[in-house]
Amino acid sequence: MAMTALFRLKWGHKPQEVQTKTPPPVAHLPSEEDEEDDETLTRAPIRRNSRFYRSMRKKRSSSDQQESPTSSPKPAADPASYNRLSPSAANRRSPSPNMLNLPFRSGISLPSNGGTVLGGVRSRSPLAMPGDWSRRQEMEELSERTTSACTMQDKDLHTTADPDNITLRLVRNGDSPQKMAVENSCRNLKIVKRVDVLYQEYRDTSKQQEIEQRRQRDGLPTAGSGVTAAPALQLQLRNGTHSLSLWQNLEAVKESGHLKTLEPKEVILQEAMFELVTSEASYYKSLELLETHFLRNPLLVNTLSQSDMHFLFSNIEDIMKASERFLMDLEHRIEESIQISDVCDIVYNHAVNHFQVFITYVINQAYQEKNYRRILQENVLFREKISILENQPKVKGLSFTSFLILPFQRITRLKLLVQNILKKVEENSDREKTAILAHQELERIVKECNEGVRKMSRTEELISIEKTLEFKSKSVPVISHSRWLLKKGEVQQMSGPKSTRTMRSRKLYHPIYLFLFNNLLLITKRSSSGEKYQVLDSCSRSMLRTEDLEDQGQMLASVFVLKLLENQEDREVSYMLKSESISDKLRWIYALTPNRRTRFLSTSTQQPDSPQVQCIQSYSSQEPDELSVEMADVLHMLESTDDGWMFGERLHDGERGWFPTRVVERIMSAEIRAQNLKECQRIQQVQEGAQGARAASRGRRAAKSPQYTPTWTDL
Repeated sequence: MAMTALFRLKWGHKPQEVQTKTPPPVAHLPSEEDEEDDETLTRAPIRRNSRFYRSMRKKRSSSDQQESPTSSPKPAADPASYNRLSPSAANRRSPSPNMLNLPFRSGISLPSNGGTVLGGVRSRSPLAMPGDWSRRQEMEELSERTTSACTMQDKDLHTTADPDNITLRLVRNGDSPQKMAVENSCRNLKIVKRVDVLYQEYRDTSKQQEIEQRRQRDGLPTAGSGVTAAPALQLQLRNGTHSLSLWQNLEAVKESGHLKTLEPKEVILQEAMFELVTSEASYYKSLELLETHFLRNPLLVNTLSQSDMHFLFSNIEDIMKASERFLMDLEHRIEESIQISDVCDIVYNHAVNHFQVFITYVINQAYQEKNYRRILQENVLFREKISILENQPKVKGLSFTSFLILPFQRITRLKLLVQNILKKVEENSDREKTAILAHQELERIVKECNEGVRKMSRTEELISIEKTLEFKSKSVPVISHSRWLLKKGEVQQMSGPKSTRTMRSRKLYHPIYLFLFNNLLLITKRSSSGEKYQVLDSCSRSMLRTEDLEDQGQMLASVFVLKLLENQEDREVSYMLKSESISDKLRWIYALTPNRRTRFLSTSTQQPDSPQVQCIQSYSSQEPDELSVEMADVLHMLESTDDGWMFGERLHDGERGWFPTRVVERIMSAEIRAQNLKECQRIQQVQEGAQGARAASRGRRAAKSPQYTPTWTDL
């Protein structure tokens, strides 16, 4: 009876109420017939009273009694872990020998779940080599260690683990750490849930509010009524339909009592910083709609090839990741304190380390527009699907292209928002220093974006122009990295004084076509087909002179003289040219000889009473010498014509060009003009004074502000 009890205890024949392990298989000698019918036949157990069975039992009991005083009981395996070693799972992957620190042997049985593993493949037949009990014990230990390891991993999935372990599990399960970070961060973007305005709506509304504010201060009729101070008016207008919420309207702000203790200037500064945060949330909301409604929509994706998808969306996913990181840090700053300490330090850090993706996207935008027009013409199915998606309510009547241009609009708007903060911070303060650094870095990014776009378009334009030119005498190389087109067009060349008889027999003017580059002028004649241009003369731009002539009747209206001090034949030549209009004449004179016109002064030399205009309607340039303007842009008016054109310089970036008079309004208030000029000069002064700091920050890894600690990590 004692031997029977010992046998039942050691070999798994326990009462049902305490049985926790599956009994290990009984060892017996393998045969060829058993190996062939391993999957279907069941072997008869060896009789317990056999001589072989009794000898094995005695050896096992004696070895256990010798090890019992020193060895500790082994932990029971988790029943759930046996499911991990199911036949299907074992066929996919076997435990790594290196992880278990044991040598790997093919053909060794691993008792688990009532079966064995032979050479990494599970077998239902319980086979073992007779007499090799040391190997059997080694394999039992291996099985229990494997089961224990799997059980520990299973427990880790249901308990809080350190980030390193989480990362390892994600990589092992096929999920990237970046994907986990994105999913976790999306749950933390609380501001996005409170913003129900798309960025396109916010952007147009905020610009319209700036115009309304200026109009009311100018005494012009506006949507509102009454006269209000500028700061209060700005906040009043921001309570419109498509506006973002104000900082002072937050319940936490009202309950904190800050509105009673803070000065009005500080409240305005808080509103400026809060607008940067909420506008970023609106921008991210529009990016999410671009991704879910267009980029990931099978209705659209199935109509495009992989190359067309790349042309249309470029690196928009990198843009989204950068915006997500940025918004997380901004939101965390607000969560630290409802009275925002600063946001420009966060802007600066992200501009240095993460905003380079904007440059790549914007440079590819020229190809994006061109390929989008091509796809619309060639792909009928895409045209139908994009029309369906654009008409859905969630898009709010916005076009697909309005989502594609979001990154460039955002980076330029972000610079203006930081500039607005810079105007309101205290002078010589820490917040002014961070605002200067952030503004400089954003200005660098915007300039690189513009230069990249111009370089791509200029190179393509030079190649297309050179294909149309025909040189009869001296050939001039047109394509050059340091050359770009400034202006091109047709003018009339006067043939010179003629007698009455000659004027009747010959035309007084004949057309010529000018190609003006930044360092070269080509005078050509268009062929009869209109596709080729025969080069008549050329001259360096620095050797050009112009003379404006007064109008002397209809025949001599809009006439000016162009002098080539040294043409392609090394001699001086004069041309009397007639343009289509007065504005066209002035545009040609300025383009040909800009340095000769002393009235085109820089912003720093302007007087407070210099004429200024504000853009009330966006305009995209049609010619190289024109300036694209956006709503609410403020410009110095340097030249104007009677036929509806102006030449101006934009205050916030110094860009110059021509634009129609109909898209701007004059700023009548001298106070507003003086304030605009003062703010512009202050930004220029602080930028010039911080050139040393900017040179040090160009090392790509500038020191972070002590106030700023990122709330996310790249796994």
